Amino acid sequence: MQHHKPQLDDAFLTRREFLGRCGMGMGALSLATFFGGVQAQAESGGYVSPLTPKPSQFPARAKHVIHIFANGGPSHVDTFDPKPALEKYAGKPLPMENLKTERKTGAAFPSPYRFRKYGQSGIEVSEIFANTARSIDDICVIRSMQADVPKHEPSLMLMNCGEARQIRPSMGSWLTYGPGSENQARPRFAANRPPTDPHKESQN
Repeated sequence: MQHHKPQLDDAFLTRREFLGRCGMGMGALSLATFFGGVQAQAESGGYVSPLTPKPSQFPARAKHVIHIFANGGPSHVDTFDPKPALEKYAGKPLPMENLKTERKTGAAFPSPYRFRKYGQSGIEVSEIFANTARSIDDICVIRSMQADVPKHEPSLMLMNCGEARQIRPSMGSWLTYGPGSENQARPRFAANRPPTDPHKESQN
């Protein structure tokens, strides 16, 4: 039994009702994935997940990728990237305009470790990695990376996401998108961080 005449406003949801129904709807969508709803649609030729396994351009050789980024690790100058110019200007001011860093740049400081060439590739490696150097022909050493913002936080973002100022997909995200995932119910990649204060935290 109606107590008043139908009004136009009754045909629309209130804000409270909209949020309530919308929330339940999103939960139902999530629940459907656990019961194979997405998989059933895929098998019937309907929805296809963008993370389904994709055929590779070349025969696959690697099965897993472990990316280790050591924040605060040893300097490249002391490990796999010798800088002969630092020896030339040791203890002297650099022959260029002061580098735009947080603090004024002092004199050049060369590495205290000796470098020598290893393997058929002749890659120079520091003496502190003499054992690793025995397998240098199986290691990819990149010496062309640079940043336009010489600070820790932007450099971390640039290293992990390819962008120094804004949050972009990480290496794990691109690997997920590239080959896809055979299991849609489990994360394709996981990122661990130290319990201490990491720069930029989850943005990396």
